[in-house]
Parts: sequence; structure tokens; C-alpha cells
Amino acid sequence: MGDIKEYIKGFIDRSGNYVFLSTLFSRGLSFLGSWIALQLIDHEELGVILFAFSIIQFIIPIGGFGLHQSLIRYGAFLSSNEEKQELFSYVLKKGIIASILIIFLLNVIGYFIPFQFDKTYGYFSFLTLTILTIFILEIIKIQFRLQHKNKLYAISEFWYNAILVILIFLLSYYFDGFGYVVALIISPLITVLFFSKKLNIKLTSTNNLTITNFYFWRYGFLGGVSNVLTQLLILIDIILIGHLMDDPIQVTNYRYISIIPFSLLFLPRVFITTDFVTFTEKIADRQYIMKYIKNYVLFFTIVSIIILVGSYLFASEILSIFGEEYMMYSDSFFILIIGIIGIFLLRGVYGNLLASIGRIEVNYYIISIALIINIISNQYLIPIYGIKGAAITSAILMWFTGILSWLCFAYLYKKKYR
Repeated sequence: MGDIKEYIKGFIDRSGNYVFLSTLFSRGLSFLGSWIALQLIDHEELGVILFAFSIIQFIIPIGGFGLHQSLIRYGAFLSSNEEKQELFSYVLKKGIIASILIIFLLNVIGYFIPFQFDKTYGYFSFLTLTILTIFILEIIKIQFRLQHKNKLYAISEFWYNAILVILIFLLSYYFDGFGYVVALIISPLITVLFFSKKLNIKLTSTNNLTITNFYFWRYGFLGGVSNVLTQLLILIDIILIGHLMDDPIQVTNYRYISIIPFSLLFLPRVFITTDFVTFTEKIADRQYIMKYIKNYVLFFTIVSIIILVGSYLFASEILSIFGEEYMMYSDSFFILIIGIIGIFLLRGVYGNLLASIGRIEVNYYIISIALIINIISNQYLIPIYGIKGAAITSAILMWFTGILSWLCFAYLYKKKYR
């Protein structure tokens, strides 16, 4: 238990408790913002906006060609604040240009897409601007993490969501759907204006860093694409259930029984968000990394056992929150819970350690393979088992990607840091 206490103490010393609380409050505020929009905006118009924004959300991870991913990994190796400011300036300038290029291309491509709903392209066109504004906010938050100011990172994350909720209420009340769109676009910029002053960043016009080469850009882009594919890996189940079962009710059922399992994934993300810069800075220290992995796995083994036992005993009661009709899907719910344990124990830590040693392309390959297996497997399992088949596929792939990440990291880390 001493190692667990030491791990938790280190987490708190790095302001992980603030990151944890901020994440919880941010999720609550996000739900509140969605609820407010539902009350104030015509449901048909809101549906069109959400449809358009769901497309944009897939693109957001590659905003700035993913340079924010490169900033946090390469920035962790820079020893001086001057170098970190120089790298920040480079990423900001190049990322803005890259984001504008992506926005332009999306608007051109979107113009020729025959969207099934009226006004979709108009909202889609405006919402592409979030690719730029969210990218700028993201690198500000990353700079806090690079400076080991996780508390400020957490506060900025909270206030971004609070500002978003306030703007959704005010702008949606007065301007309906258009106001909601404007709130999504400008809330990141307002947050940036408040928090950029706390960084004391001095933008530089020169770039003397040798790390901003082809591999720097490649790392960021593959990291962004990996995040897109990870989102698609979750979404593909819903798409295939709708396609193969031809029953929108089953799509809704799967969506609701998967809400709690997938929501629990915020737990490893909180720890990795808090610790990524620290273990990247010390990635060559084999003793430190092995101890970190041991403590992480030990801590999440305890968490996993608690979640497994609770889910097994109270699956029906938990699902009854959404309605008594969902209690019959307790088996599928528990299967998904078993799956997320694979992310808790393996993919959560080893996927990020692969990124830390600069082998983010391995994550891209693993997720790509999983996506292909998902599509093939669900073609057989969904027609036979229904939504339980989709749950089985997801659970297996969560463990498969986790084990693969573990094996790849063990091999590549030993090869690089003998």
C-alpha cells in the first residue's frame, strides 16, 4: 500500500486533484450547456447544428495539423523557458496557418456535399472556425502543463466550460441557433484572452530550434489522426447497429447502455493529463518509468476491481436510471465494463508512453487495425447477438489494443533505452 500512497501523493503534488475536480465539473457544465440549448432552440434546428458540429468534432484533433500534440511531447524535452516560448511561438503561428487551410478546404468540400438537411452547410461553414479557436485554446492549456502549472490548466478548463454555458444561455436566448453556434466559436477565444496573460509568453519571430523538422510535423499529424480514429472506433458500433439491425431503437439502446462505461474513461485520462509531461521529461530514466508503470497499474487494478464488483452486482439498478426498459441489457453493460478495464490497465498508460518515446505512429497502426477488425467482427456478431455483439467486439478490442500497446512499448523502450 505504500506504493499506492506514494503514487496518489505524487498525483496530488502535481495538482492532479484539481485536474480531477475540473474534469468532473466540466462534464457537468457540458451537460448543462446541452440541456440549456435543448430548452431554448427549436429541436429541428438544433438537430441540424449538432449534425454539422459532429462532423467538425472529428476534424478538431487534426486542427493545426496536430501541432499541439508535438508541442507537449517535444516541449517536455526543452530545458529552458526561452526555448519553450520559442516552440510555442512556432506552433502558434504555423498552427494558425494550418488551421485556416483546413477550414478553407472543408468549406470548399462541404459546398459540394448534398447535405440531407436544409441550412446544414451554413452552420457547417461557421462551425469550421472552432477548429482554429479550439486549437489556440489547446496550446495555451498545453503550455500550462509544460510549465508544470496543472492547477492553472485545470482552472482554465473549468472556466472554458463555464464561459461556454453562459454564452450558450445568453446568445441562444436572443439569437436562437445562430447564437448557439457563435457561443461554440468564441468561448475558446474568450478563455484564451483571460488565461494567456498568466503564461507571460513573449512571441518570437525567430526559430532556432532544430526539433521543428519533418518528424515534428509527422508526430503531430499522426497523433491527431490517431485521435480521430479512436473516436471513430467508438462511433462505428452505433453506425453498424443502425445499418445491420435497421432499428433506430436499438441504436438508442446501445448509446445509453454505453454512456456510463465510456464516461468512466475520464479516470485514466485525468492521471495521464497530470503526469504526461513529468514522465516524458524522465522517459530515459528506466527505473523511474518502471516504477511509474507499476504504481499506475496497481492503483488502477484496485479501481478496476471496485468498478467490476459494483457493476456486476448493480448493473440492472444502474441502467434503471435511464428507464426500466434498459435493465434487460445488463449483460451488454457489464461486457463493456470488462472492456474498459483493458484501457484502465493497459492502453491508457502504454499508449501514452508510446507517444512519450516518440513512436506515436504505433498508436495509429494499432487503432487502424482495431477499426478494421471492428467492422469485420460486427458484421458477424451484430446479426447474431444484436447490441450484445457490438459490446463483445468493443470489449475484445479494448483489451486487444491495450495488450498490443503494452507489447510494442516493452519492445521499443528496451530497444531505445537499453
